[in-house]
Amino acid sequence: MKNLLFVCSQNKLRSPTAEAVFSDKPNIDVRSAGVNNDAEIPISVEDIEWADYIFVMEQTHKSKVKKRFKQQLTSQKVVCLGIPDNYEYMDPELIKILEKSVGQFIYD
Repeated sequence: MKNLLFVCSQNKLRSPTAEAVFSDKPNIDVRSAGVNNDAEIPISVEDIEWADYIFVMEQTHKSKVKKRFKQQLTSQKVVCLGIPDNYEYMDPELIKILEKSVGQFIYD
């Protein structure tokens, strides 16, 4: 089982879309969170410790995660997907980008 954490700013559009897209895949458990304090689901120490892979949407998210959770980041792989905040929830183009970019990490 691989634990995937998807992170964006507010946890309203991109990371919840990613969570929905990958939630029904076999041998994968998913969560999503946001790096902003007022995010729908703010990222927590428990999320970081639980994750095998942390997929962030932008470089700023990666910087915030690495700075805020320096102590908890041990064996997790933090991957920046480079997806700008231009998409609505479950946007077909966003789904296509997510499947292509995340797939290379999770499918053996």
